[in-house]
Amino acid sequence: MRFELPSQVLLVHQMTIPIRWGDMDAMGHVNNTVYFRYMESVRLDWIFACGAEHDLSQEGPVIINAFCNFLRQLTFPGDAVVKMYVAKPGRSSFETYHTIERTDEPGVVYAEGGAKTVWSHYGRKQSVALPDWFRPFLMG
Repeated sequence: MRFELPSQVLLVHQMTIPIRWGDMDAMGHVNNTVYFRYMESVRLDWIFACGAEHDLSQEGPVIINAFCNFLRQLTFPGDAVVKMYVAKPGRSSFETYHTIERTDEPGVVYAEGGAKTVWSHYGRKQSVALPDWFRPFLMG
């Protein structure tokens, strides 16, 4: 089942990720857990590109839910292009959406997914307001 991106969505980042032999499982296709790793890699690359400190020991993003619709099987060899979109920024949270394609088949979506991200203070284990420096990256 395909999802529809919200009407107020913003493409914020994309990244090409090599599909590694070790990403595949015994069935000969990329294991379902790896798709979440691809989305995580793009999300963190974007957050650091926005200016987040690489030491996120005090506060930072926490995923509170995540989903992925597997539309086609990715296989080795090749490169995946993961596009990331953001939407619905709130006081402490925002939504992320991802599409995964192959570089040799542009426009053919192999998987789509997303996650709700909450900015959290790790020591207090509670949400905090999105940082002022970060909010403009969610607004476009």
